[in-house]
Amino acid sequence: MLKNFDDLIRSCVILLVACALPSIVLATDTDLHVLGIVTAIDATHVEVKTAKGPIVSVLLSKQVKFKNKSDPKSSEPPGVDDRVIIEVTKDDKTKKLSATVVHYSPVKTASPPR
Repeated sequence: MLKNFDDLIRSCVILLVACALPSIVLATDTDLHVLGIVTAIDATHVEVKTAKGPIVSVLLSKQVKFKNKSDPKSSEPPGVDDRVIIEVTKDDKTKKLSATVVHYSPVKTASPPR
């Protein structure tokens, strides 16, 4: 338990720092997640605009699994403007991020006016 006011302040500061972590969240030494909206995608990489603003580039390989929240049977990749949570690994030498699993929610398209 907290023994004095200094412990309370220290605990509050630690909590605030933990809440202010960037959109790339460290889970373990090798597991990272990139959260945001797809701004560009092709066969080799995806670019994601994070909540904090920067665009993060993530490499895609043929082993990447795509998981569509709206259609669990689909193996199609996300499109531009889709929301994503990408499980990535970081290469210590090159500092590049490589996707292992891409979870996404497609943007709902509006019906054309009648």
